[in-house]
Amino acid sequence: MRDRQPIATHEGGVSSVLSPVTETADEHHAYPRLTNRQMQLLAEHGQTRRTAPGEILFRQGDRTCDFIVIVSGLIVTVDGPGPDGDVIGVHGPGRFLGELGLLTGEPVFVTSVVAKAGEVIDVPLESLRQLLTTDSELGDVVLRAYLVRRSVLVKLGDGLRIVGSHFSPDTRRLREFATRNRLPHRLVDLEKDESAEALLRQLRVAPEDTPIILWGDRILRNPTNAELAKAVGLLEPLESEAQADLLVVGAGPSGLAAAVYGASEGLATVVVDGSATGGQAGLSPRIENYLGFPAGVSGGELAALAVVQVRKFGAHIAVPAAASALESCGGGYLVRLEDGSSVFTRAVIVATGARYRRPDIPDLPQFEGISVYYAATQVEAQLCAGDPVTVVGGGNSAGQASLFLAKHSASVALVVRSGSLEENMSRYLADRIEHTANINVQLCSEVRSLIGQNGVLEALVVVDRADGLRRTQEARALFIFIGADPHVAWLGDQLALDDRGYILTGNDLIEEVLRVGDTPGGEGHRPTMLEASSPGVFAVGDVRSGSVKRVAAAVGEGSMAVWLVHHYLAERSTV
Repeated sequence: MRDRQPIATHEGGVSSVLSPVTETADEHHAYPRLTNRQMQLLAEHGQTRRTAPGEILFRQGDRTCDFIVIVSGLIVTVDGPGPDGDVIGVHGPGRFLGELGLLTGEPVFVTSVVAKAGEVIDVPLESLRQLLTTDSELGDVVLRAYLVRRSVLVKLGDGLRIVGSHFSPDTRRLREFATRNRLPHRLVDLEKDESAEALLRQLRVAPEDTPIILWGDRILRNPTNAELAKAVGLLEPLESEAQADLLVVGAGPSGLAAAVYGASEGLATVVVDGSATGGQAGLSPRIENYLGFPAGVSGGELAALAVVQVRKFGAHIAVPAAASALESCGGGYLVRLEDGSSVFTRAVIVATGARYRRPDIPDLPQFEGISVYYAATQVEAQLCAGDPVTVVGGGNSAGQASLFLAKHSASVALVVRSGSLEENMSRYLADRIEHTANINVQLCSEVRSLIGQNGVLEALVVVDRADGLRRTQEARALFIFIGADPHVAWLGDQLALDDRGYILTGNDLIEEVLRVGDTPGGEGHRPTMLEASSPGVFAVGDVRSGSVKRVAAAVGEGSMAVWLVHHYLAERSTV
């Protein structure tokens, strides 16, 4: 990773401190140069103007920004709300500014300042969105650059500042929310960062009043997840009694696919999720068997692209907005949310997925969020860089996490209950694990206890299930991937479930639940393939009984469910 240095600007040119970051091979995809044709096309849809040295084109936290293309001169992006932050990127002629938030509706996470006078083209966002749709080559260049830039911001820890103790439950909550929603952020740890105390004195904040969020020129004092989401533009507030043709509950791969197809086919579509877009798949460091991505794609990138598509077609996304109840109401359904608002909808697609299982390990909660994790993203990898770590689980999620962490950690111990990796893991993952030198696979084993103080893990005790032998092994972090349980508690008794708590649909519903002669939803109604026991309510993805726990299958079910929704609504209109 390159060193970042302060900016120096003057009319005649740029100080030599910028030269180390102006051109690097690693930034090729983040800072592509537009072709003459693309420059001319953007000029036709924008306005060309002069820039002056030191001019701030946009600040961290700004909500209304144009798409800016550099014709001449030099512009730098820096961390923080002012021009004196660390340099993140340097943009010369033929390049463009911004990152993923420009397309997803979030405020900008960086500040851009003119280092050398020149000309820029300001293109209104609405014009840009139309161009990205009609010109696929331009769309590919911009989207790829924006995805890489968001990844760079996350790795550098630019954007939000979370000031607090890593022992604090609220600090852990805010960090987890920022991580799951791919918000660039950095923890200023009261326990480890020498500058933290001076910063709090400067801000006149007592340590007991932390955590705080520094965002642009604002200070958010221990905000709720919803307050943080609103501040950074994630949360699109719903009306207290919103209405929709289709409500999608859950924004994982199946829910996002349903939203794309629903909105693109003319249904007024609303998506709600209590945590983040992307679901569990959004936390996957690498998905290598998804069609169309031969080199693999991270779950975060896949989710980010899906969100851009959802917004492109006009669907409304509300995160965090957790559903708390489903009620039949006036020929449709009323879904109540935990914040007291509600959505009346003609049809519902339940895509709430599953929640991580927690093993029965004494004192596990005191280590969670500090040394114990249920996802392996770039943030967790940074926290345990160079340390020995342990991964628990024998499925694909555990395999992907092990391979990802092996690139950052000194060693990875993969603890598996079964006697073979191939029992629950794809062959290609098992092969790669077996050929990765710093991954130690421990079959027929379980973690029984954790050793450490104040939530900081030092070692753990592993027992061999075959002979009962116990061994203590060093570990600074524990990653747990032992499956999940369906997230259906909010439904109450409104839908029929199988004996494991998953939602029954279609033929499974008829065969396993209904008595002979009964039909769900009244006489004459036969549930379609993905339809649940209440007509007009459909279940897709991991929450559905009998589903295939793969991203491709979830996306397929989400898109198929929309076709079934159209069939259901057409059927209702003829009654």
